Amino acid sequence: MIFQIEKFFKYLFLFIPLFLITGPAVPDIIITTSVIFSIFYFIFLKKYQEILKINFFKLTIFFWGSLILISFFSYNKVNSFQDSIIFIRFLLIPFSAYFIFIKSDKIFKRLLILILILVIFVSIDTLFQFFNYNPETGFGKDLIGFKSDWYGRLTGPFGDELIPGSYISKFGLFGYAYFIISEKFEKNSFIHSIYLSLLFVVSYLTGERMAFATYALGLSFLLIFLDGYRKSIFVSILLGLLTLFIIIQLHPFYNDFKVVESTQYHQGLKVEKFYKCNDTTEEVCSQIIELQPSFKEIISNFNTSAYGEIYSLSFKMFADNPITGIGINNFKYICETNDNYKKLMINYNCASHPHNIYIQWLSEGGLFVFFIFIFYLFYLINFIIKNEGEKKYKIISLVILLIMFWPIMSTGSLVKNWYGIITFFIIGISMRLSKFRDID
Repeated sequence: MIFQIEKFFKYLFLFIPLFLITGPAVPDIIITTSVIFSIFYFIFLKKYQEILKINFFKLTIFFWGSLILISFFSYNKVNSFQDSIIFIRFLLIPFSAYFIFIKSDKIFKRLLILILILVIFVSIDTLFQFFNYNPETGFGKDLIGFKSDWYGRLTGPFGDELIPGSYISKFGLFGYAYFIISEKFEKNSFIHSIYLSLLFVVSYLTGERMAFATYALGLSFLLIFLDGYRKSIFVSILLGLLTLFIIIQLHPFYNDFKVVESTQYHQGLKVEKFYKCNDTTEEVCSQIIELQPSFKEIISNFNTSAYGEIYSLSFKMFADNPITGIGINNFKYICETNDNYKKLMINYNCASHPHNIYIQWLSEGGLFVFFIFIFYLFYLINFIIKNEGEKKYKIISLVILLIMFWPIMSTGSLVKNWYGIITFFIIGISMRLSKFRDID
């Protein structure tokens, strides 16, 4: 009976990358029930001895315990205890994946194929939306019919979520790993270059700066360290840059406006867009559009930008509570209820979280949780390096984790559904990839 249930959850687990496109609800249900099954599986089949020997697992449980411990010192204990206790469902995802759901090479390859198909679909769907552009209304509908409520931002198939670039940058290199694993595609440099350059271009066009920056960073590290594949990676970067140059020169989104005002504030770039008033006249109309501030404005005036104020508030919370922090998922609560903190948000409302993983652990968990998290990453990297797979798969795994945990970037909150699921799901796939060996 338990093996039949195991087979059912294996196939559910395979489709998590697909369900992540639909939103956080369905993946969260699948992850929660899968992790509960995993616990019973390890106990029923007495497999827990194997997992208890792994130092990374021991530290994972200790990390979870640290979140619960600091909750005793939190401002809003209900928020902190609630999110700390259920955080275990995320922390156990990698081990459920590695030891049960994608343990076999056959299932693992199927997962990589599905990810490859989904990444290509998201890329093509987002490109369709990008070229379905009208200067009066912005980007139009994607292939499914979704349209962004934010002028100048792309949704792809994610409905009202502006995350196609994030999805592509996080999952994209798993698709590349499949090409290398596949005997049919391993030596096909042309396919490799086309695929990697497609992701390069689309991640930029989405307007998600961090998604593009981390993906480009990942390609750079693969170019340096991935022996035998440097030529195709180098060509993909050149092809991506050339394609972007042509698009930026020719696509009207980048050329049908003049800058009215450029500031560091949220939606601080004001441009005047020009377009024909209607199809029957040559008369030109215009409207003022508010867009994301330029990267230069944010860096030049970082302290008064949205990120600057959020990070300053986070460090103030950490300075006032250096050891145990303010409590897990307490950031918005404290900002809104404590006038000393609320007044630091001068130009913006209180954010839901600090928008950076490391700063979040510092402010909400203090030095105690922060250093345990650093050890968590160290043990994860050590696990991958010492795993029994081939060097090339370990390199890809480490580069994917670099994209996930690069410290200098804006991120989602790890204790929230979508970002927590995708992060720890990717950790699990990376662990499994680092174990893979080509069949002689």
